[in-house]
Amino acid sequence: MDNLTHSLTGLMLARAGLAKSGGRGATLAVVVAANAPDFDVLWAGLPGGLRYFQYHRGITHSLAFSPVLALVPLVIALFIGKSSLRWQLYLACWLGVLSHLAMDLTNVYGVRLLLPFSSRWLRLDTTDLIDPWILLTLILAIAAPALASLVSSEIASRRSAPPKRAWAWFAIIAIVCYGGFRLASHQRAIAVMESRLYGSLQPPKFAALPDRINPLRWRGLVITEDFVITTNMLLTEPYDPTVFGRIDYPTRNSTAIDAAKTTDPFEVLGRFSQLPFWKVSPAGDNVLAQLIDLRFGTPQQPGFASASALVTPDGRVLEARLGPLGFR
Repeated sequence: MDNLTHSLTGLMLARAGLAKSGGRGATLAVVVAANAPDFDVLWAGLPGGLRYFQYHRGITHSLAFSPVLALVPLVIALFIGKSSLRWQLYLACWLGVLSHLAMDLTNVYGVRLLLPFSSRWLRLDTTDLIDPWILLTLILAIAAPALASLVSSEIASRRSAPPKRAWAWFAIIAIVCYGGFRLASHQRAIAVMESRLYGSLQPPKFAALPDRINPLRWRGLVITEDFVITTNMLLTEPYDPTVFGRIDYPTRNSTAIDAAKTTDPFEVLGRFSQLPFWKVSPAGDNVLAQLIDLRFGTPQQPGFASASALVTPDGRVLEARLGPLGFR
């Protein structure tokens, strides 16, 4: 999730009751805690870089490290918010950190929750990296009590306490219910794809990637050893991959791919990619090898999570980098 969503979620948690038990500076602490796992950008760098793919959503996004990470916003609250040291404030910070991990788990990027014991990426694929409906809910929960306070003061000529806590709980419950609906819709999309036969010898792998706006629309992927079918699914309409699907054929057993795998961009992206697609195409007298993560792009439009290498016929890599090489 984006950091605005994390920040507003932390604010809602604080207003729902975490700030009350945490004492002075607790709201600041919970908001910082809701963003704390993304402190890894200090050494991972900007999105799209090699170090970003390597280190982002690493140890700071793990369950094992979360109790330690919760100490950072606690210290900030003590020195900036002039808070007093109490266990309720630490617990509020820890819950803020856990809210970040829970929200990141829902989207297609995934999170390595089990580090340092396992580097496996976990993801639910139910939300996009930015979900406008969650953002809208959070903004409504902030604007509504402010508007209610303004109207009340105009009518009664005096200020009354706005129902911030009630609206915070509304936002939290609405987001949880929305997440449950997204999860059920995702499971339905997978079940619909699994109900068809695709003519492959090995059982296919299925993925359903969310549409940013419509929770009933999914980009379905049927991945076999020989081909990948990409479909635009709408759960309220019949599913027919022969009409709405596109078939792409990955390249297998290429010396260009073997050579590209030895370079840093391909090694890093290979560990990051969850739905890899290898593509080899002519590039003048040489060969262009590409690794594309199908979560963020297609064979026609690779997206930011891709790597390209220009390789000679004898397997020598002339150039390798993240993203396209610009050679057609």
